[in-house]
Amino acid sequence: MADEIQETFLSHLIELRQRLVRALLAVGILFIPAFIFSAELYDYLAAPLVSALPQGSKMIATGVITPFLIPMKIAAMAAFLVALPYVLYEVWAFVAPGLYAHEKRLVLPLVVSSTLLFFAGMAFCYFLVFRKVFDFIAGFAPKSVSVAPDIEAYFNFVLGMFIAFGLAFEVPVVVVVLVLTNLVTVEQLREFRGYVIVAIFVVAAIVTPPDVVSQISLAVPMCLLYEVGIFFAQFVEKRRKTEPEIAEPSRE
Repeated sequence: MADEIQETFLSHLIELRQRLVRALLAVGILFIPAFIFSAELYDYLAAPLVSALPQGSKMIATGVITPFLIPMKIAAMAAFLVALPYVLYEVWAFVAPGLYAHEKRLVLPLVVSSTLLFFAGMAFCYFLVFRKVFDFIAGFAPKSVSVAPDIEAYFNFVLGMFIAFGLAFEVPVVVVVLVLTNLVTVEQLREFRGYVIVAIFVVAAIVTPPDVVSQISLAVPMCLLYEVGIFFAQFVEKRRKTEPEIAEPSRE
């Protein structure tokens, strides 16, 4: 019996290693073309800031290897984002055999929706928030000051904002999962609405730069997405109440 358990454990480790290798290989393959066009990718990424700078101003690189390091980081980020659906597929393929049939029906839509919402958060941040924030900040720069942001500092800022807005847009998924796991009910989510709104504004103030525009740009969508999560959680709760309970579900 112990030998069988050990053999099963080893087989799972081997499968996990194979799937991790395939996921990393996909990212590595996509890294090559991304690195070739990394300069163009950075120009596109920096466009919202450059458009807000005074005419003639440019971004600078203060580090010795920064002009080479930042394109590599840009390429790695782009490769990972493009490969993300395949990476999530490998994760799904690894955990799926250990799930019940009703769990499989729920996990896949949650994975897909969370991925799309993360990309939606990044797009919202880039196309709307960046342009408003940079115009707002540039308006406070004295005329005697030459504004020349460092490319590494800008990349770190963009990456942090992308992660913040991407995770913020996951609020509906989090709300639905909380209801699915019976941790809260829809009625409780409505009762906690006031506390949640306060918490959202506190989080927005912490994870965003110290300006009102970016804080409101993060907090307001999170509040709206919380309501969206409650809306969809109602259907989940109704469906769970109407479905017959299964005492001992069998694995496929």
